[in-house]
Amino acid sequence: MGDFMTLMARDGHEFSSYLSKPAGAAKGAVIVVQEIFGVNSHIRAVTDDFAAAGYLTIAPALFDRVRRGIELGYSTDEIQTGRGYMMQVKPAQFLADVSAALAVVKHAGRTGIVGYCWGGTVAYVAACEVPVSCAVCYYGRGIVDYLERKPRVPVMYHYGERDGSIPPDNIAQVQTAHPEGSFHLYPAGHGFNCTQRADYDAESATLARARALSFFAQHLDIGKQQP
Repeated sequence: MGDFMTLMARDGHEFSSYLSKPAGAAKGAVIVVQEIFGVNSHIRAVTDDFAAAGYLTIAPALFDRVRRGIELGYSTDEIQTGRGYMMQVKPAQFLADVSAALAVVKHAGRTGIVGYCWGGTVAYVAACEVPVSCAVCYYGRGIVDYLERKPRVPVMYHYGERDGSIPPDNIAQVQTAHPEGSFHLYPAGHGFNCTQRADYDAESATLARARALSFFAQHLDIGKQQP
């Protein structure tokens, strides 16, 4: 289990972040980027899971830019509320908050970033602008809006083939713009990694997690990096 702490971004904004530590020495660090539902119980569980895998892990509360302490569920009304908060957070702001989170955990070694839904888009932009070592993007529909930015580090992408919010053309645009990326398609819908959502798919989530952990091991783990 982790704990919340307060960070300050370079523009003076103070915000909350959930920090979870591994049981032993860290193999590296991971930044977990929330969906449109805030740093809720699911995102905290994901953060704890990466910590259990050996990484110093942090989840910045990006919605603190709009309203502090946001934790939403997955009803239709809460989805609309979350989208409203998301639209109020600008790229320069979420990049500043991700950078502040990176500053807290980078002493543990190389740092990766993983994001879900809106967080998948944030993770992509961070891979282009923030000195992380790699990124994993789960069903980031908004990535197509940032394809003029090019990732500076390896990126892995996870998509659900039954995701009605991300048509095949969206994925094709990302693949065309970033052919070096590692792309994976699952027989699942949007949000398939989240145990609290109707579209949760255990088999797809397990496989995606294994791939993400292998990707992090390749690019982050102490003693495994290429010279």
